Amino acid sequence: MSDDLRYPVGKFHRPASTLTAGERRQLVEQIAATPARMREAVTGLSESQLDTPYRDGGWTVRQVVHHVPDSHMNAYTRVKLALTEQQPAIKPYDEAAWAKLNDVRDTPIETSLVLLEMLHQRWDTILRAMTDADFERTLMHPQHGVMTLDDLIAMYAWHGRHHVGHITSLRTRSGW
Repeated sequence: MSDDLRYPVGKFHRPASTLTAGERRQLVEQIAATPARMREAVTGLSESQLDTPYRDGGWTVRQVVHHVPDSHMNAYTRVKLALTEQQPAIKPYDEAAWAKLNDVRDTPIETSLVLLEMLHQRWDTILRAMTDADFERTLMHPQHGVMTLDDLIAMYAWHGRHHVGHITSLRTRSGW
């Protein structure tokens, strides 16, 4: 764990080389576990607690819960694009602007928890069927350059832990 409230599990570090089958398996397991860990992190929270920022100037717990499936839907699509096209250029999105939209404010978190669970079922099916060569396929990210699917799964395994960590560290600090 990190003392920096922005990065409760530390900053993301891109893999230095191609991942081994064992490393990939661990990352796929982390991605698969994200929905259950997210649900566990928010179980029993009140509406007031859901509207508490995880740090000064940070998103509320509610915004974090809605952000993760938004982000992971983009990741799932990016994986499918990379598997079906030659180095597709992907489009980033303004996460902060999405977090301010009315669906984040007005939709019960249960909707996003179920969405995350269903999305990860589909994503897990693809990830577990991929070959070593599939994980070496690439996409072009305008901010991060050429990324392999190894890079992408490492990023999103971290991403799930990162945002669950925002919530669990807030709960610990707040005595919830």
